[in-house]
Amino acid sequence: MLNPRFRPVVWCAVAILAVWGVTFAGYRLAKNRTITAEKIRAYVDSVDLSRLQGKDRAEALRKLEDMLNHLSMEERQKARLERLSWKWMAQMTEDEKSEFIETTMPTGFKQMLTAFEQLPEEKRKRAVDDAVRRMKEAQMKTGMTNGPANQGTNVMSEELQAKVRTIGLKTFYSQSSAQTKAELAPVLEELQKVMENGRVLKR
Repeated sequence: MLNPRFRPVVWCAVAILAVWGVTFAGYRLAKNRTITAEKIRAYVDSVDLSRLQGKDRAEALRKLEDMLNHLSMEERQKARLERLSWKWMAQMTEDEKSEFIETTMPTGFKQMLTAFEQLPEEKRKRAVDDAVRRMKEAQMKTGMTNGPANQGTNVMSEELQAKVRTIGLKTFYSQSSAQTKAELAPVLEELQKVMENGRVLKR
């Protein structure tokens, strides 16, 4: 029989173990529910969008949109750089592409477009240059310097950057095809970060 003097110690140990058990279970549950770029890759690879129609197709697209919208900033950038949704994008209709892009753009994106247009051309150039530079640095950091992932910066050629600065990003974006919007998405998201940061615009 347990010595009464040791009962508080035993109960304390049991309580500590129980708390650790609950904490660990909660951590594992949260980790399993956390959306990552890897989980999106697995989902896209597991579903053949070309075989889906009607309600099933719409639900599959909504699930991918929801997964992308629940990514952390770091995982979202990784997913954009690796172009994880492009396997499906090639199979989407123009209407599906447009809706997909609009739904998965970050909150405040349209406000950023308006704010960008109000900047002097010099600051537009500075913001675009900084966004492209940060994209290239991110690609170098993740080792994605070759192949399709690198196309995200290639679309922002000097000619295209000049059009964006001169015509205005909002006008250019509104006139672009869904495919062009998809190709520009990684750089535009980076541009939004630059605009929100504000440091490049103060120089």
